[in-house]
Amino acid sequence: MKGRKLRMGMIGGGSDAFIGAIHRRAALMENEIELVCGCFSINPEISLSSGRSYYLPDDRIYSTWEEMLDKEAQLPECERMDFVTIVTPNKFHYLPAVTALDKGFNVVVDKPMTFSLEEALSLQKKVRETGLTLALTHVYSAYPGIKEMKKRIELGGIGKVRRVFVEYSQGWLTERIELKGGNNAVWRNDPRQAGKGGCVGDIGTHAWHLTEYVTGARAVEVCADLQRIATGRPVDDDACAFIRYDKGFTGLLQATQIATGEENNIRLRVYGETGGMEWRQMEPNTLYMKWKDRPAEEVRVGNAYMTDSAKWNTRTPGGHPEGFIEAFANIYRNFALTVRAKAAGEEPTPEMLDFPTVDDGVRGLQFVETMVKAGYDDGTKWVEWVTE
Repeated sequence: MKGRKLRMGMIGGGSDAFIGAIHRRAALMENEIELVCGCFSINPEISLSSGRSYYLPDDRIYSTWEEMLDKEAQLPECERMDFVTIVTPNKFHYLPAVTALDKGFNVVVDKPMTFSLEEALSLQKKVRETGLTLALTHVYSAYPGIKEMKKRIELGGIGKVRRVFVEYSQGWLTERIELKGGNNAVWRNDPRQAGKGGCVGDIGTHAWHLTEYVTGARAVEVCADLQRIATGRPVDDDACAFIRYDKGFTGLLQATQIATGEENNIRLRVYGETGGMEWRQMEPNTLYMKWKDRPAEEVRVGNAYMTDSAKWNTRTPGGHPEGFIEAFANIYRNFALTVRAKAAGEEPTPEMLDFPTVDDGVRGLQFVETMVKAGYDDGTKWVEWVTE
């Protein structure tokens, strides 16, 4: 891999899909990666037209993901892809991922990592057996402001954490638009494709992951309420939870897709013994520091006073906003550098390894299982974290 770009294949992400374009733009941003092949749709015609629009040769545009992995594995090492990105509905994450690993390919996959916790645990075992790298796109943890927040907490900047609040509010599913067809709501609200969790799997996992990432703590107990507010919807579209963490503090999580008028409102607040911190995705370049004995501060991404962790994941000078695609690109860049280092027999640096992994994927499916158990199935107030 020395002296060349990493070669990426893609499963899903055709011209009729939203998230595939985000992945491609993010992957190519750092000039570390190039797209060389793909099966971009279960519809062979869409896969072919999409691949051609990405300027790929016809012989590297595949009709099925099985064909793609088989044929790529048969190509000489100087031609075949190095890794595959999987951007399909949740039901179609596990088999392509585990097959790719079996054939020696590294993997990037959208969250939640798999359809079920059973699949997640199996995929975790496969990653450990192969020694290959899997990155999970919990994109919000890759913002420089979040990196700064995490590092300042690690350094004791607000003292011992006492409380965490996280909110992820959307309004796009206020009505049952999935019944109209032709949109991303269709599979997300179909438990046969999305799994047990609707809102809790789609955006609730992001909210939960932010709390564990920035605090370094793990959830151990959950008291939850899940609702299907849009009449007839088969999966949850609203979720709230009290969470107890292994470091002795508690948290409050809210994730909803029926908050009329909201776009993608993510807000994370952490309070410690000596101060508090707040970050909002709608204003990602600002981290607010709050104190009991002096005025609040605005910490701005891109300035020299930022910690090294935030600087590593920042591209532009202060005052130039970095957003969603740049955060995605941080995951791809760190993943690519890790794959390069391992291929060269070198130890990846902590900065390179700073991306969500298969272990985060397992925790994410455990979160969904725990929330569903607490929110629907269990009559007790508090439910222990589901592990298997």
